[in-house]
This record gives sequence, C-alpha cells and structure tokens, in this order.
Amino acid sequence: MGNVLVDLQAFLNASPTSWHAVREISSRLALCEFSPLDEEVKWELTPGKKYFTTRGGALCAFVLPEKKPSQLLSFASHTDSPALKLKPRPVYKEKNMSLVGVEVYGAPLLSSWLNRDLEIAGRVVITHPGGQIEERLVHFDDVTLFIPQLAIHLDREVNEKGLLLNKQEHLAPLLGLGNAEESSPVAAIETLLRRYVPFQTLLSFELFLVPKEKAHFVGMEGEMLASYRLDNLASAHAAVTAFGKIAKPSDHTLQMALFWDHEEIGSDTQEGAASPFFSDCLTRIAHHLHLDAEESILLRTNSLCVSLDMAHALNPHYVKKYEPHHLPLLGKGVVLKYNANQKYASNALSAAVIAHACETLGLSCQSYVSRSDTPCGSTVGPIVAQAMGINTVDIGIPELSMHSIREVMACQDYLDLVRILTHLLQ
Repeated sequence: MGNVLVDLQAFLNASPTSWHAVREISSRLALCEFSPLDEEVKWELTPGKKYFTTRGGALCAFVLPEKKPSQLLSFASHTDSPALKLKPRPVYKEKNMSLVGVEVYGAPLLSSWLNRDLEIAGRVVITHPGGQIEERLVHFDDVTLFIPQLAIHLDREVNEKGLLLNKQEHLAPLLGLGNAEESSPVAAIETLLRRYVPFQTLLSFELFLVPKEKAHFVGMEGEMLASYRLDNLASAHAAVTAFGKIAKPSDHTLQMALFWDHEEIGSDTQEGAASPFFSDCLTRIAHHLHLDAEESILLRTNSLCVSLDMAHALNPHYVKKYEPHHLPLLGKGVVLKYNANQKYASNALSAAVIAHACETLGLSCQSYVSRSDTPCGSTVGPIVAQAMGINTVDIGIPELSMHSIREVMACQDYLDLVRILTHLLQ
C-alpha cells in the first residue's frame, strides 16, 4: 500500500485547484480502463463497462453492471478547498509595491496564509491568433508571492489578544516591487501567462493563491502526511483508488463515484452537490439500461451513498473543544460522523454498513459528534440524501488544522479508508 501513499502525495501536489484535481482523477480513471464521456452529446453505454464524465471542477465515474441493476452504491466527495481567490482586476499599487487583490473562498483559517510562500493556479480562457477560444489550466510556479504580517513592534498585544484580520485590507499578497505603472490591473497576469501559454487575448480567468510548499510525510516514522487541500482531496483520492481496484463489474450493482465542486461555499452551483449532475447522470444511465420510471425509483431506494469528507481529529491543545466521549484520534481508524439534526446524514442503518465492514476487515472505527453547545459543520451527504432519496452515511479521515493552508492526517487512516471502500465495492 506504500505506492498508494506515494500516489496520494503526487495527486496532492498536482491538484492545486478543483480543475487540476479533476484532470488528475480523469487520468487515473483512464489508466484503469474508464472511458470518457462528453456531457454535451448523447451517450452510448455498454453493460459491464466503465465510464466517467466531467463538468468543470466536478466529475462522475461509474461502472455498469453486467445485468439490469437492482441496487446502487455511490461514493461522494468534493474537489474544492477553502482558499483565497484573485479578484477580476487584481493587481494594484501601494507606493512602490504591486499587490494582488483577493476574495475569501469558503472559510479558510486566514492566519495560516500569512508569511507563506504562495503561487497562483487556476484556469484561463484565451483566444489564439486564428480566433479560436481555449480554456487552459495554469500554475504559475516561477513567481512567489507572500502576505506580510504586521511586525510585533507595531502590534504589541497580538500574542495576548489574538490576531485580527480584515479580509479587504490585510490579505493582499505582495507580487513585486517597482515604480513602473502597469497598463491595466490584469497586465501582470497576462505577463505571467505568456511565460506558459502563447495567446492573443486573455478573455477571463479564475485564479487562486496556493502554497508553494508541497505535500510531504512528517513524524518520527513518516507516519503522517502534511499538505494543502487534504480536505477533501484525501477522500477523493481514496475513492479513485478503490474504483481503480474494480477488476470485474458487479452483476446487479451500479457503482458510482461523485466528485463535486463548490462544497466549501454551499454546493448551490452548476457543479455542486445541489445541482442535477448526479440525477442527470443517473437518468442517462437508467435510459441505457432500459429501466422504467418505477425501476429507477427502486434503484435509488435500494441504494447507499457513502459521503466522504475529513473529520476533526483531537487537537491535544484544545481538548475541551471536543465532546469528551467522542474523540477521534490520528491513526486510530476511519470516523463515523453523527448529528442529531442531520448535518451529517448517518443513521443507524447506514452506519451499520460501515461498522460491519470494519468488523469484517478487522479495522477499528471511531465515532464523532460535536459538543452539544457547539454548532456542527456539514457535508454533501445530507444534500444527496434529500435530493436523491438515497440512504447515506458520513465518514471521514481524522485530520488536524482543518481549513488551514497546511493540514495533517495519519497515513494509516487513509489506508484503512481505501480498504473499506474497496471492500464495499467488492
């Protein structure tokens, strides 16, 4: 399983944005004989074959059974992470310094972005001299930016009272020095882009700040992995790895994996879990497998969705922040996540499937619930359960420093998750 961890590390380093992650997932699926489908044309599907289709930063993969399916098993995760996103007219001057204006995407731990070496990555839409329009993924890894923190001499009480950051005034990274005026607020972006891509006009872009530091193994024995975007690329990679191990299609089970974008900002987008992407793919599959309306409903009724998202590991410095009898520990197994108000979709029946799988495999299984006086986060799980009517369970790998620029997980927990997902598919 060591090669799986090495591939996870490579996946993390090659996936600074959701679009890059989808490209990496697509490549891995193609190597496992999954055929790509264009969402904009009619599909031709064959029972027993493997397919995937993409929608921007989202992807749906599926393995058709040899016969008409009687049940559906799906994995659900997401490709986006909290971040700082460049504004449409990003570059401006402050004295002799060029700064880059950013918006806050999702809910990042803002202080973790200060004093870090940063790069720019995302997608651009350009025109060529012949007039053709093209979308390109980019990663400007030859220029380093950073967000300077105010010196303690000018903020004497920061260590006692805590750091206060204004999202408009304090998060713009320094791009460079010089008194020359740029012709426009996007001229510097065009200059950077020309180092990588020949083009005539830059029409539009969606670009993010990303850390320069790569994923690497930490701890005395390298037993942990530290990286940007573990939440939620570790879950996504585990799902891809398990799907890559499918040697023979099931007789009667339709197997699907959904990787949505925009979970960190609510999922209410064309590529989010609240979109019709899942139901559209399922409708098209049902059409090709000759399922009538009632059979399609029965398929969803006899289904399980495993929602995969990272879980809060116990931070030893803040033990009182956790429910004292539900303390997920690094290296002690996959976490079943519960919430009385269904912020997590787990229920007795869906959780029993995971508990039984762990028992069968001889793996430990942890439980997590928030303190009763602390609000609970959520996942794509409740959205799937509500929109699709599919029984759903929320599980995840425990990690430290969730939503920071540098998150940490235990390698063994990831390996356990891959084993559980592989077992469920078999």
